[in-house]
Amino acid sequence: MKKLIYAVALLIVASACNSKKEYTAYSWESDLHRRLLADFCLTRSQVKQYIQKYIPDVTDEQMDRWEESRALECMVIDGEKRYFRNAGPNLFRLDSICVDIKLKKDGPSSGGSEDVNYNHLPEVIAASRESGEALVAPKRMRITYTLTVDTNAVPAGKIVRCWLPYPRSDVKRQTEVKFLGASQSDYLFSPAECRHSTLYMEKRAEEGRPTVFSESFEYTSRAEWHNLKPEDVLPYDTTSALYKEYTAEREKHIIFSPRLRQLAARLTEGEANPLLQAQRIFRFVNDRFPWASAREYSTVENIPEYVLDNRHGDCGMVSLLFITLCRIQGIPAHFQSGFMMHPGAWNLHDWAEVYFEGIGWVPVDQSFGIPSFARNDEERWFFLGGIDAWRMVVNQDYGMPLVPAKLYPRSETVDFQRGEVEWEGGNLYFNQWDYDMEIEYLN
Repeated sequence: MKKLIYAVALLIVASACNSKKEYTAYSWESDLHRRLLADFCLTRSQVKQYIQKYIPDVTDEQMDRWEESRALECMVIDGEKRYFRNAGPNLFRLDSICVDIKLKKDGPSSGGSEDVNYNHLPEVIAASRESGEALVAPKRMRITYTLTVDTNAVPAGKIVRCWLPYPRSDVKRQTEVKFLGASQSDYLFSPAECRHSTLYMEKRAEEGRPTVFSESFEYTSRAEWHNLKPEDVLPYDTTSALYKEYTAEREKHIIFSPRLRQLAARLTEGEANPLLQAQRIFRFVNDRFPWASAREYSTVENIPEYVLDNRHGDCGMVSLLFITLCRIQGIPAHFQSGFMMHPGAWNLHDWAEVYFEGIGWVPVDQSFGIPSFARNDEERWFFLGGIDAWRMVVNQDYGMPLVPAKLYPRSETVDFQRGEVEWEGGNLYFNQWDYDMEIEYLN
């Protein structure tokens, strides 16, 4: 451990002592340009070829209309129109006519978290009612997480620095976190107060071989459900530190623009109860902004505004929109993220928590929204005040510093899930490494 901390210190000192030319060689503008090229990597003909699988006689005029409606995402870069890497699949999630065409050809999709939660949610509600407890249905999981840097992505002999996601120990529904081992004998856990929970390691790159980092751990995750009632919500103490912090604007992504202020006021007009206000916001986002594959967050200047402009968003995007609208209305809210761990459907995932006076912090999964299978109001509103047991919480915030400090801007400047990697020559972007998770369900 001491050896690793010493190595980190030497690396930081060495970076600080670089010549001015070397230090100023990095440019965020150039980096952003490369990131945009990676996200917008398709030509019109490539996207058209995908669309023709479902609409063989698609015309350029149709594609123009989809671009105008933002259902087909593109951007002009270096004078050339380029299309988002998932522009084709997203079109058949966003345009209602295309959705129907795909459904008719492929049939309804099966599997996923909703299939798991179909039986899980009523079990959670029943267990909570019977026990009188909000935290129920514990799930014990054993995880091996691996990050693999591409062969020769870093010159042989150079030190590769890696931050891996690690489950938090300060979340009441996530307990009994047990570290089992790591690929390197020296490692460093982030302090408990760090908003991004990480396991840090270093390794020298070898010629002709990938650089592999891995960790193993166990933890227990519980579902949480609050049978929220408007009459149980008390007036906020607007002088408290909690209230001031979690109803404030942020420099990035939680910005109280005139457009968002007007939207929040319109959605909550005539309603003073914070729970009923939150329900209106939740319903609005659920009904108006379908899920679609998203650009890397680091390439988006203001995520809630992006969702409004493009009329879609992934889990983190709609969560940030929900959080911003809540904060504007004086409802404390914050970002929370990590992974959804549903059997057969694990993935990166983001959600939120809101604070109601008299109740406390409760989870809100805006992306899971109102389940299509909901059989009653309790299931319909489950994800506003509840969350399933299939989670791994890594982050209590977004865009916060990593420990130890990263020398170059992160690949993901907002969220932290897949991990981060760099060497003295710069950040290693997502197209230079891969990640994988093995999950063993122990109960």
